[in-house]
This record gives sequence, structure tokens and C-alpha cells, in this order.
Amino acid sequence: MITTVNPVLRVAPAAPAAAAAHFRAALALHTDVSDVAAALAAGGDPGFVLVDSRSTEAWDQGHVPGALHLPTALVPEQAGQLLDRTVPVVTYCWGPGCNGAARAALALAELGYQVKEMLGGFEYWVREGLEFETWQGRERRARDPLTAPVGADDCGC
Repeated sequence: MITTVNPVLRVAPAAPAAAAAHFRAALALHTDVSDVAAALAAGGDPGFVLVDSRSTEAWDQGHVPGALHLPTALVPEQAGQLLDRTVPVVTYCWGPGCNGAARAALALAELGYQVKEMLGGFEYWVREGLEFETWQGRERRARDPLTAPVGADDCGC
């Protein structure tokens, strides 16, 4: 008789304490588009600076309103003039298929900044129907039903 192993449980789940430590650490390093949008929409000081780490050409195609443009390659020479080390930084790039935000976050952390990466990047900002800016002004696209709930302001998670 052949015994099949459930591929999900082939490696046993971590102990609850280990899982809690892992997910706490992940949340200390990451945020998401929805949480950033909510913090910015609340008005006033969100408590962080949002940094778009993409090229000028990418920035010109569209960026999150209020974001600071600081391409990853320029972080070492310009971060000290543009950012306050006492204010946390949230980085973003194109989307989940790009590690530019992680590279920018690493460069900032190595310079002494507290930093988180915005998961989803600009792609998910737009796909969730949030307003963005180009050199022509502000735009908004319809929500993608595969990434954001239709008929609700948030997914409830």
C-alpha cells in the first residue's frame, strides 16, 4: 500500500511561539498598500515618510501622492539630506515581482533608518483603485476585483 503525504503538512507547522515570532518580525519589516492608504487618508502626520525607490521614468508614469522620490541608487548620497533618521520610512517600487523596495530598505537600514517595505508596490496601489499622480495630474483606475473587494472599503483583514 502506498501512503501519500499531504504536501501541506510534509513539513510540520512551526510551534505557535515560533510562528508568532516569525509573523511579528515579518510585520515589523512589511506593511501593505491598504494600511499605507489608510494612514495617509487619516490626515495629519502619518508617522512615516513614504519613499518611491524607482527611476525617474517610473516615477513620471505614476506615483503615490505625497511620496518622496529617492531612487535606490541615490539612497547613500541623498538620504541624509532628504530624510530625518527619527522618522520611519516606508519604501515601495513597482510591485511584487520587483525587489527594488527591499534593496532601498536595506540601503536605508544600513544608514540607520527604521524602515518597512510596502508589499504590492505601485502596481497594487493602482490595482486597488487608489489615486496616483503623474506629471499630467491625478488619476484613479477601477478596482481590480482580484486584488480588492468590490463594494467595500477594505477586505476586513
